[in-house]
Amino acid sequence: MSATTVFQWTGKTAKGEVLTGEYEAPDKSAVNEYLRKRRLVIVSVRKKQKSAALGGFFKKKGVGVKDLSVFTRQFATMVNAGLPLVQCLDVLGRQLDKPHFKEVVMQVTADVESGSTLAEAMEKHPRVFSDLYSNMIAAGEAGGILDVILSRLAIFLEKADALQRKVKGAMTYPVIVLTVAGGACIFMLMFVIPVFAKMFSDFGGTLPAPTRIVMGISDFIRAYWWAMLGGSLALTWLFKRYRATNNGRRATDRLAMRIPILGNVVLKSSVARFTRTLGTLIGSGVPILQGLEITSRTAGNKVMQEAIEATARSISQGETIAQPLRESGVFPPMVVQMIGIGEQTGALDEMLSKIADFYDDEVDAAVEALTAAIEPIMIVVMGTMVGGMLVAMYLPMFKMSSVVGG
Repeated sequence: MSATTVFQWTGKTAKGEVLTGEYEAPDKSAVNEYLRKRRLVIVSVRKKQKSAALGGFFKKKGVGVKDLSVFTRQFATMVNAGLPLVQCLDVLGRQLDKPHFKEVVMQVTADVESGSTLAEAMEKHPRVFSDLYSNMIAAGEAGGILDVILSRLAIFLEKADALQRKVKGAMTYPVIVLTVAGGACIFMLMFVIPVFAKMFSDFGGTLPAPTRIVMGISDFIRAYWWAMLGGSLALTWLFKRYRATNNGRRATDRLAMRIPILGNVVLKSSVARFTRTLGTLIGSGVPILQGLEITSRTAGNKVMQEAIEATARSISQGETIAQPLRESGVFPPMVVQMIGIGEQTGALDEMLSKIADFYDDEVDAAVEALTAAIEPIMIVVMGTMVGGMLVAMYLPMFKMSSVVGG
């Protein structure tokens, strides 16, 4: 996702009423587009001052998918039971534990009491209620099916949270193992190997090549650990800066999709997210072009995002969805074919939901395959790193014992 900025805007309604607010977007043109969709005459759009942004740091942080899904599920139940909207929001806001989330819901409640629609009130808090969320709420209010839309949103968020946990779980295991292996090797090189090195230097004689290599690495790390640490931090900073650019995000996301086994998890989770999001939006009455625009911003993958944006441009020129998706080369043939069938039969939202369900299962299988492949690789890597150093240190001891025995 490209870097975003918080903008402060002022606009006028058709009746001449002046409205102000904040909106987080990649650039000013995105804010202008957002205001035009709200049918506002733009008066001013400017970046929020850094001092104000820092002062409100804790007020601007987001809310986790899990918390939002629980809130949405409870909201849907209360609306379905026939409780007034303001009462629902008031009750939900009072029972929230997280201060930031509670404050946002209370602000939404106050805005709704003042005459704003629920969607308009939620649009003021884009870090908590995404474009997808507020657009679906707007569709539900317009169609008089807010309880149905909230239920769909709750299901969507629950499945999104489950998918996110699956992918994170797949990444956690190798990171932990590599961290432990790396930490063990650094500890041995900095504290254990020097003890053996002193003993071998007292003994004298020519040491085996593996031993000399390990001792040389140990001496280098102990002498230049500060340079290695600084270099690692600098490389991390440079990588983050590069990834914050469009070209960097595109290159790293494309690379992630091409890594053996891991790329399979990335691709399938991106397809599941795309189809689930677009299917939920279309099924809720959001126009397809607007749905594609929202979906592109929530794709989580630059390559996928650009393919969706190209699809939206093609559709605006009268083409089908399936054709530009096929030409992008990003989506699997089965996905494109099923979307084409959904278009022809007029049941695109149902077909997208079926694809999402299928790919949720595929992500499970891909995660299992990744874990199964990583376990032996990690064992070999750890064994080679730690075992190699131990063998290198014991070789001179074998030589010493043979000399003593002779």
